[in-house]
Amino acid sequence: MEELRAQFPVLERVAYLNAGTNGPVPRAAFEAAESSLREQTETGRSSKPWFEHQIERIAELRGRVAALFGATPADVAVTGSTTDGINAVLHAIDIQPGDEIVTSDEEHPGVLAPLATARDTRGARVRVVPFEELPDEVGPETRFVVCSHVSWVTGRVMDTGPLKASDATVVLDGAQGLGAVPIDAGELGCDFYAASGQKWLCGPGGMGYLFANPDLVPSLPAPWAGYHSLEDSERGLDPALWPDARRLGTAFPAPHHVEWAHASLDVLDAAGFDRIHERGIAHADRLAELLRGRGVTVAPRGSTTLVSFEVPDPPAFADEAAADDIVIRGIPGRQLARASVGAWNSGEEIERLAGLAAAAASR
Repeated sequence: MEELRAQFPVLERVAYLNAGTNGPVPRAAFEAAESSLREQTETGRSSKPWFEHQIERIAELRGRVAALFGATPADVAVTGSTTDGINAVLHAIDIQPGDEIVTSDEEHPGVLAPLATARDTRGARVRVVPFEELPDEVGPETRFVVCSHVSWVTGRVMDTGPLKASDATVVLDGAQGLGAVPIDAGELGCDFYAASGQKWLCGPGGMGYLFANPDLVPSLPAPWAGYHSLEDSERGLDPALWPDARRLGTAFPAPHHVEWAHASLDVLDAAGFDRIHERGIAHADRLAELLRGRGVTVAPRGSTTLVSFEVPDPPAFADEAAADDIVIRGIPGRQLARASVGAWNSGEEIERLAGLAAAAASR
């Protein structure tokens, strides 16, 4: 893990505990993006071989991410963000007036805003229930469940067993899941899993990934139809859509973003995702233990990389932590600060944050 830490220049300066917003950038990712931009500048970006190479690199990226889902490349689309994935699904599936969509009270605006659009433009009924009660709230009238796999607020994990057993179409927000905790889309039983590339995969902003149930995809339209969604670009008016998840993609990502994403995955692969998951979760558990032992109230959480805890003024505490070279964040509208603990973090950094939080909580 020391070798992993050494890949991130930011860790030479601060204790970076905010991958739940944006992950740290590996040096190799910067170099890969820089090299791609230099190539585009010096040799151009319009030849057929150049374009075909970009298509190949995107396909390779889909394959690498599919492995993290426990899926095949055909089951994964490239999007611009977790929210893009949620929007793609909600625009593609058949939502009728009066259809019930169940969601939780710990959802990110990137889920809530698309749900509001489904309600206001297509007549869906959106029902918000407590996160921990959601599995029991899914009934015969529930057509869709749209909720977090891992809560961005508390780090709790959704009990997906009852969702899998229901007749509802299940859409999971995996922004705090992919790259942070082990995922098996088949075991989760979700129909769609939307995730980010810039968080726990340490990729660029403007990159996301969407897993889609292959049994559902062939009947879905392309929510953002374009060259990227066509299997045969010469039959655009037919249209000749990809028969797999690619029809749900939102666009072609920028070439330097693709190379950045690949380079970040190279760094994480070298450390081993099993070890990254294990160490990140163990460090988060340790932080929660230290906080509780020092009298700090920790929000209910699961076996994840997020630890949310109570302090009198979360934004002020985040500023105080930043002044002490610790990067965390507050959760808007809640009395919680949140640390996103990665495998790249050290025990000393965790101890330092726990001490700072205990001092703030006792004031």
